[in-house]
Amino acid sequence: MTAFGVPRYLAETARRDSRVTGWIAELPAIVADLTGRWSLQVGEPFQPGGQCSWTAPVTDPAGAALVLKIGFRFPGGEERDEAVGLRLWDGNGAVRLHAALETGSAYALLIERCMPGTSLGQTLPESDQDQVVTRLLRQLWAQPYAAHPFRPLSQMCAAWADEFEQEYAAAPTADKIDPGLARTGIALFRALPETAGSQVLLCTDLHGDNILAAQRAPWLVIDPKPYVGDPAYDVLQHMLNCEDRLAADPAGLANRMAGLARLDPVRVRQWLFARSVQESISSPLMRQVACRLAPA
Repeated sequence: MTAFGVPRYLAETARRDSRVTGWIAELPAIVADLTGRWSLQVGEPFQPGGQCSWTAPVTDPAGAALVLKIGFRFPGGEERDEAVGLRLWDGNGAVRLHAALETGSAYALLIERCMPGTSLGQTLPESDQDQVVTRLLRQLWAQPYAAHPFRPLSQMCAAWADEFEQEYAAAPTADKIDPGLARTGIALFRALPETAGSQVLLCTDLHGDNILAAQRAPWLVIDPKPYVGDPAYDVLQHMLNCEDRLAADPAGLANRMAGLARLDPVRVRQWLFARSVQESISSPLMRQVACRLAPA
């Protein structure tokens, strides 16, 4: 690698966040340290890459094809448990973790490389993706987690609800959902984690671009953000990415995902309503979905 490449999505994040701009200046030294520490041969970074991480194909001394992922450490610590989650799942539905290291400004993972590595979102129609997503989620949920200090889903939901309330108060009227629906939806978003009938280790960000075609298994999960909580939450991100079907029949989509994932359809619809409210500022689609799913 003769010149240090910054993938497009990471460069776009840097233009919006000066902290990431400064961090990118440190990346060549971070990469050099890790490649020396782990004796890696590094290829050009993947394009368009991640929004907050630098990833590239690497080869270890034994000739194994791996991926080096170096992520920016945000103050909120969203990335905190990725390595622990991957280690616990140990390849059961997700890529295997080979090594991990944290520094003051970055976390680094050396993980299994998926080949051919094409994403589910670019390969199958959405209705077929539904089945792959739910099958993988059931694999991930099956793993015990009691000995590991994963954060509760309620913590994430409370933080996002606080952000919503601040942004809603400052937003123009045209960008806001009805105040009554806003109160109902965000109260439900806070309450749902506490009423779950079961608690599992969640991926929380599973969608077609975070599932790659592989040789060891047909599909493997990358880039999880593990929390512990209600499995009904975990089908949301995939549904939010299916915008046409979400606009046409949000309840039908929720019911389909609940059936495939063996979840309570009422809870999945409640979660979709609450999350749509939480995402509704400046999003006509999310306001439409929230209105259609609002409790009678």
